[in-house]
Amino acid sequence: MNTALNADLHCHSVISDGTLTPEELAQRAKAGGVQLWALTDHDEVGGQSRAAAAAAAAGLDYLTGVEISVSFLGRTVHIVGLGIDPEDQRLWIGLQNTRGGRAQRARDMAQDLARVGIQGAYEGALKYAGNHNLISRTHFARFLVETGVCKDTYEVFRKYLTEGKPGFVEHRWASLKDAVHWITDSGGVAVVAHPARYGFTANEEYALFSEFKQFGGQAVEVVTGSHSQADAQTYAGIALEFGLAASRGSDFHSPEESRTDLGTLPPLPEALTPVWSLLESRIQRAPGLGSLSH
Repeated sequence: MNTALNADLHCHSVISDGTLTPEELAQRAKAGGVQLWALTDHDEVGGQSRAAAAAAAAGLDYLTGVEISVSFLGRTVHIVGLGIDPEDQRLWIGLQNTRGGRAQRARDMAQDLARVGIQGAYEGALKYAGNHNLISRTHFARFLVETGVCKDTYEVFRKYLTEGKPGFVEHRWASLKDAVHWITDSGGVAVVAHPARYGFTANEEYALFSEFKQFGGQAVEVVTGSHSQADAQTYAGIALEFGLAASRGSDFHSPEESRTDLGTLPPLPEALTPVWSLLESRIQRAPGLGSLSH
């Protein structure tokens, strides 16, 4: 089990809220030394065939992926699915239903921003949404930077679009149980994404991982773009405590916005079981390459 493999199993394209195409991401991953790559757009699998073809052309091993938005204890939690079947009907319908409320939520967000003097936010955000069905807070953040309201997206999320701040509108996403089942029933492995970001208490976090494991979840992101070294150690411990495999991914969205580029993460701790060891049969091997994951 090769924990040192340069795997990047979490990033986003223009199909959701990234700024690069699947083809550009594949090239960037290759240039960054990535050996095993996955595109994990939010609630959308429409870029998977392009990503797989681009990975093959770039000489990258590839895993299909998705990141599903889940409501849990009043917060939005993200569950990554790796090795999924993008054609699975139940998964496809579930994602379509999860996406369904985004348009109205976006209009409500724009209306709330207008109350504090920021006009035209819906139309402005829409310019950044390659897929209008997946308009999100990130697209609003780019509009707020473009118009000079904030100097960068980090300032946006300190002042707007988060709970208690102008522009925040809660949305009811998929349930944890449904998201995990959509992933596992399509042949994939469910992964709790960037767990340090959610701000749960110790008891709430224990409930999250207990229910996730009960529903069939198998992995947790230990090394990811928003985790510190201390966070990685914490969630390495969680992985061992709950018998979960460990995943690794930059959560890359944009060259201008993302602090962590594709391929630049530290390796997984050696004591852990890498998630790719559970997915050997699902990895789409680059032409002419042997297995990299042992």
